[in-house]
Parts: sequence; C-alpha cells; structure tokens
Amino acid sequence: MLPIYDQKSRIKLLIVVLALVIGAVTVVYTNLLVSRLAEREQQQIDRYARTQRFLIGTEQEDATTDFLRTEIIMENSNVPVILADGDGNIVDSRNITMPSGLNEARRQAFLQNEMEDMKEQHPPIVIKIGGGLRNYIYYKDSLILTQLRTYPLVQLGVIASLAVIAYLVFSTSRRAEQNRVWVGLAKETAHQLGTPLSSMLAWVDYMRSSERFAGEEVVEELDKDVKRLQIITERFSNIGSVPVLKDENIRDVAERAIDYLKVRVSRKVAFKVESLLDPETTAKVNIPLLEWVIENICKNAVDAMDGRGSITLIIRHGGRNNRQIALDITDTGKGIPKSKFETVFQPGYTTKKRGWGLGLALAKRIIENYHKGRLYVRWSEVGKGTTFRVLLNG
Repeated sequence: MLPIYDQKSRIKLLIVVLALVIGAVTVVYTNLLVSRLAEREQQQIDRYARTQRFLIGTEQEDATTDFLRTEIIMENSNVPVILADGDGNIVDSRNITMPSGLNEARRQAFLQNEMEDMKEQHPPIVIKIGGGLRNYIYYKDSLILTQLRTYPLVQLGVIASLAVIAYLVFSTSRRAEQNRVWVGLAKETAHQLGTPLSSMLAWVDYMRSSERFAGEEVVEELDKDVKRLQIITERFSNIGSVPVLKDENIRDVAERAIDYLKVRVSRKVAFKVESLLDPETTAKVNIPLLEWVIENICKNAVDAMDGRGSITLIIRHGGRNNRQIALDITDTGKGIPKSKFETVFQPGYTTKKRGWGLGLALAKRIIENYHKGRLYVRWSEVGKGTTFRVLLNG
C-alpha cells in the first residue's frame, strides 16, 4: 500500500482547507472590488443627477451646456438610467438594452418594467424643476457590477467542483490500489496453497489404498478437509475475476455451510437455519463465494461468543419493497458498539489477538462488488449479540 493512502484523512482535510481558504480570499477580494466599483458608479450617477438639475434649470444653450452634455451625460455609458416626470412618464433613458422590433407602446411598457426593477434596487434621485414640479432619476447597477457580484458564487462553485473531483480521484485511486493488493494477495495465497494441497491429496489417496487405514473415519474427515482446501484455493484464485451467478436455493447453501462448520467449532455453539420464504425461492449467487461469506460471519460470531452460545440464520424478504432476499445471521455474542458498525468491515480491524482482520472486509467485498448486494450490521447491542444482514438479488 502506498504511504499516501495511510494519510488519507489528512489529505482530505487539506483539500477541504485549501478550498475554503481560496474561496474565502476570493470572496473578500471580489467584495472589495464590488464595493469600489459600486462607489464609483454612485459618484457617476450623482454627477449625472447634478448635471440634469443644472440643464433643466437653465434655458441658455452655450459651450457650458454642450460640455456638460458631452462630458457628463454622455460619459455614462454603463449605468442604466431612466429619467421620468412626476407622473411617472418616461422622459429619457440611457444604457438600456431593449429587444429589437418593438413598437412605441411596447417600448414604453418595457421601460416601465425596467423602472420598477430600478425602484427595488435604488431609491430614485429627485430633481426639483420649479413650480412644485419634480423629475426622478431611476438607475440600477451596471452589467459589469452585477456580474462581479455573482462572480464569487461562480468561482466558489468551480473551486467546490475541483475539490470534489480531487477527492473522487484520490478515493478512486485508493480503491484501485486496494483492489490490486486484494487480488495480488489472494492469487499469491492460492499459489502458495497449491503445492502442499497436491501433496495432501496424494497422502489421502495413499491412506485410502492402505490396509493400515482401511475403514478409518479420520481418512474420510481428512478427505473432506482437503476438498475444502481445494474450494478455498479456488476461491482465492478467482478473486479479481467476475464470478458466475446462478439462481440457487439460499437455504440449501446456508445449510451446507453450517453443516461444514458444526463439526469444526465448539460443540457448545448451537446452529439453526430457518426460512420464512417459499422452499423453492432462489437468489442469484455464486455458491463458493456465498458459503465463504457465511463461514466468515459465523466464525467471527463464534469468537465473539467465546465458543458458547447460538447462531441463527433466518432467510426472509428484505430491501426496498421486499424485492431482495435477506439472510440475517444473529449471534449471542459480545455485541458491537454503534460507533463501530462501519469500522468492523475495514481491512485490518480485529478485536482478536490472532488474525489479520480480513474476514468481514472480504465478505463485504464479495457481497457488494460481486453480487451487487449489501452486507451491514442490522442490529447489535453490547452484551447481547449482533445481527448481520446479507441482501441478495432474487
């Protein structure tokens, strides 16, 4: 396993912290720019209003008025502005993009809608023109200021997307590396088992043909164990390959797995297999792999009970809308704290002095990766026992 994966929590935290820092700096800096641009636009519209007051209040036309119209009024090429009289009639407008092809009535209606939007954004500027009459200047933020206000949100979205992509890439790489380790370990185990297994098969054949061991029950039991080793070797050699799933009777599979375990664990452990389904109910499984899952869960249960207690397997409908087949394996062992419901499936996790802590991790991979089902802790209480649920597709 690469060292980087041992630091996965720190790397994930670092990604999140970097994204937050970049986002915070972006928001602060952009808000500063927005504030300065808004202040500049406000100054611009104030000059525009003062110029309009002067032009409305004077009747002479000279170089000064021409200068004001050119340098102040025409200078505003960004801020949308509408000049209206006291009755709300539109006198003039600037920097408003209107759809083409509008007649005068629709043009006025469009400007009226724009004016309503401007009222919501900024209070109008009042221009007194004498005789108690007034004009009003309505305005709103320029397009560039509006875009700049939304820019931090867009950038935060981009940063968040990049952070998610980086997280997914890291997680995918880690899973891929774990898969290679699993497959390599399994195939190497199968290879190492091959040589002594061939020798044991030869010894069993010798003992069967020898008069010295004729009729000995131990020979038959040894033969069963050797054949079991052959199945285990085949299981390991098939890790990484796509298993063939067939419609199988789950009760039959469970009973075969339990029959093998009964004579190999403490006699103080009582096993029971029940089915709440039709006797002919089947699920799509690979028999050697499913038996492996049942064995691993039951062996863990035996250890949790210190070799004394009961293990009950119940087959029933499960999953959403009861469309799947559920195999519940309940023991009367020490139980699992709720905080460890997910941890128990992590490779290397074990409470035993011996073992690698791979049994439940392997079982979960077999069910979820190869059978497209689920394996999880359905119930557990410390001091009372645990129920593991295997969900399979019917």
